[in-house]
Amino acid sequence: MATILAHIRVKPGCESSFEQTAKAMFAASHGNEPALNRYEYWRSQQAGEYYCLLAFENFLGFMAHQSSPHHEAAAAPLMDDIADLRLEWIDPVQGASPLPTTRPQAVPAEADELVRRYAEMIPVVTADWWSPLREP
Repeated sequence: MATILAHIRVKPGCESSFEQTAKAMFAASHGNEPALNRYEYWRSQQAGEYYCLLAFENFLGFMAHQSSPHHEAAAAPLMDDIADLRLEWIDPVQGASPLPTTRPQAVPAEADELVRRYAEMIPVVTADWWSPLREP
């Protein structure tokens, strides 16, 4: 499993544009990605701040999302609207979430250049303190 919480701050005045692109990404992702478990956008209490919860069967499913044609097409418009973006790997609490544990996964040697670049930019980072709390 690979689960990420994206912390997004949108440039002032770009909220509507950002939300339109997010809606298009939601529809394209849910319609075309078999390894996708969750892909949702949320507004924060703070003006212009959003969250995106992304959960995939595994890291390679996340890489398929990142390198998909619909993601690549939306990347530039999204980044035009975003002032700050922080990706945080998160780990579901078993028994309190239906999602499996977040774990790193190697990218196959035959992966294309775009997938390898994304894998280097966004490697799975797990916290040491999670290990003793995880069920065997």
